[in-house]
Amino acid sequence: TAAFDVVGLGNAIVDVIAPVDDAFLLQHNIAKGVMTLIDEFRADQLYGAFASTAETAGGSAANTMAGIASFGGTGIYVGKVKRDRLGESFSRSMKDGGIRFTVPFAEDGPSTACSLIAVTPDGHRSMNTYLGASRELAPHDIKADDIESASIVYVEGYLWDAPDAKAAIQKALKIAKAAGRKVAFTLSDPFCVSRWRDEFLSLVKSDIDILFANEEEAKSLFEVENFDDVLQALHAWKGV
Repeated sequence: TAAFDVVGLGNAIVDVIAPVDDAFLLQHNIAKGVMTLIDEFRADQLYGAFASTAETAGGSAANTMAGIASFGGTGIYVGKVKRDRLGESFSRSMKDGGIRFTVPFAEDGPSTACSLIAVTPDGHRSMNTYLGASRELAPHDIKADDIESASIVYVEGYLWDAPDAKAAIQKALKIAKAAGRKVAFTLSDPFCVSRWRDEFLSLVKSDIDILFANEEEAKSLFEVENFDDVLQALHAWKGV
């Protein structure tokens, strides 16, 4: 039997949440209600402009692992942060949530990833994301003991965009399959799917046991216009 329920691989991002008004969005040219990728200079500018903030470990897979832990599950998280203030914050947040996090800190290179989330009184979240060190996850960060010790290996599709991280996933999947573990994969985003459709379809056919997708992501994967066609396409997947 496995020692842990799930090991999750994802972009390690510190969520920096700040209450703002609509005037702040206009003043700082922030697109309301969507996620925008930014560079490190822009991240530093926005961070300095926020009046008050709350910080917590984030990123799609990290949030999933926190959810699993909140329901009493046990988990390991695999993601890359730098040894800087936000990296220390991420590590502390994961461990405080009861999640095992042992990937070594990056000692140089880009700073820890962050998503600067401006929250307006109407509840809209406007996310400004700097991917930084999260894209530096590499095969040497994947430890066979971690992958083999969990019942399910859960992978965030966004990682496919970074070549080293993609290679790290492929290493993890090979270890998981050899150990007889189940593989779960989330498509993450319709645009991510459109970039990697052929490779994701190949993964679905060969390596993935559990697939997470919303309606738009699923339609993008199978290049269809309605959800009934998605269901028909899925009938060919492992006898669903």
